[in-house]
Amino acid sequence: MRAGTRSRSLLPVPDRTDHGPELFVISDGTGETAVAAVRAAATQFLETFRVRTFGETRHESQVRRVMERAAADGALVVFTVVNESITRLIRDLALEKGVPAVDLLGPLISALASHFQLSPQLRPGILHGFSEDYFKRIEAVEFAVRHDDGANLHTLFQADLVLAGVSRTSKTPLSMYLAQRGYRTGNVPIVPGMEPPRELLEIDPRKVIGLMSDASALLEIRRARIRQLRASPYSAYADAEAVDEELRRARELYRRQGWRVVDITGKAVEEAAARILELSSEGRPA
Repeated sequence: MRAGTRSRSLLPVPDRTDHGPELFVISDGTGETAVAAVRAAATQFLETFRVRTFGETRHESQVRRVMERAAADGALVVFTVVNESITRLIRDLALEKGVPAVDLLGPLISALASHFQLSPQLRPGILHGFSEDYFKRIEAVEFAVRHDDGANLHTLFQADLVLAGVSRTSKTPLSMYLAQRGYRTGNVPIVPGMEPPRELLEIDPRKVIGLMSDASALLEIRRARIRQLRASPYSAYADAEAVDEELRRARELYRRQGWRVVDITGKAVEEAAARILELSSEGRPA
């Protein structure tokens, strides 16, 4: 199998560019382990890195092609390869071509083997099976961040769950908690005087959860928020009648769309999330 050339951009800062420093990830598995490590390191720099992943790289001809390309592009190579002959070839070519190369796994595997007197399996791709859930959660968190508070509605349909609710009904905390559980979760605010976005209304209703709160509890939360922001206490945002009307309209919307409803009043995030997952599983075909 030929080395893949999937491109991944690591974006530690909001600016997006196709002209940042290049990193080549070489792996005899999927490359997910190295990409995660590179992503963590990249957050320490105010720079946008271009990362190209060459997975399933297990033959000398593949390594030579990638290293030639790295030399031509002035890239830094990060590799997670367990086969000793392939690892040696990467190091030799790196010296020959003047390409900086970082071995992520080799030193650690050697240290473990030496200290504990163990023999490593050295089986390509073995880490991926243990890391699949981890990377699923990372992807879900990234999705939740991109789809917080009604952002990026054009890709909202890709969500596993969508939370809708008026202001201060714990949409963001719940989205992030569910994302940590591996569910790609978006959330969309229900704004007074505005029609809900078309993208939200067109989502499969089995994916959408309408969040509800007791009016008095919501009112107190909003008033505390206003005090914190030192805003006008006479805003409609914290007016009892206005809050009642917002909640009434939200209930009508949920009923009209056939969305399930979770009342978050007095519930911890974990408790509300458990109820959301329970309702979500009930609404989906087996």
